[in-house]
Amino acid sequence: MSTTNPDDEIDYLPPPDTGLDLVHVDDDIVVVVKPAGLLSVPGRGADRADCMASRVQVRFADALIVHRLDMATSGLLVFGRGPEAQRLLSIAFAGRDVHKRYEAVVHGLMQAEQGEIDLPLITDWPRRPRQMVCFERGKPSLTRFRVIDRDAGHRTTRVSLEPVTGRSHQLRVHLMALGHPIVGDPLYGPEATGVSGGERLMLHAAELGLLHPRTGTAHQWVSPVPF
Repeated sequence: MSTTNPDDEIDYLPPPDTGLDLVHVDDDIVVVVKPAGLLSVPGRGADRADCMASRVQVRFADALIVHRLDMATSGLLVFGRGPEAQRLLSIAFAGRDVHKRYEAVVHGLMQAEQGEIDLPLITDWPRRPRQMVCFERGKPSLTRFRVIDRDAGHRTTRVSLEPVTGRSHQLRVHLMALGHPIVGDPLYGPEATGVSGGERLMLHAAELGLLHPRTGTAHQWVSPVPF
């Protein structure tokens, strides 16, 4: 897991703590729905201590982070309870043995019904926290997409996304590069389209599937899309 956090460069005003939206709890795993606008892990400085990890650990002291969602993204986040569960889950994520599906609303009417976006990504250091496509030094990055619906009146498309790799801001940059930035994206949307975005980033981690780290049983969790 990368130790850098692009969200450290963004102004932070976390949403109120109204309690955990728990999806699954057992002796090895906690699955929770992270709200948009909340960091997954603490950022740099005391003003960024409030995050999904700290809120979960108030109730489950042994819960350890396994993966992250962008601050602006909402959806399913899994924690391992104790170092061994965390280690096994981290191996599954690193080995791409986890099913992840996101849903987004993007600007414009996408023509293709489905496809792949295969573009290498790297941090755009002069404009951090932005990431960018770079064919010389970028890391391989692959996203699969499928159109769910098109709204001709608003000229937007609802799309299902499956990130094969897990780069920072991967879905956001890939969709921008395709010419369809996600609605409400302050980093990649308005600058790319010249129009104002929505109140929040229209990106939600809607499905998460993996094998239980202790029993090996297949689990699949779904979080309703809030937009």
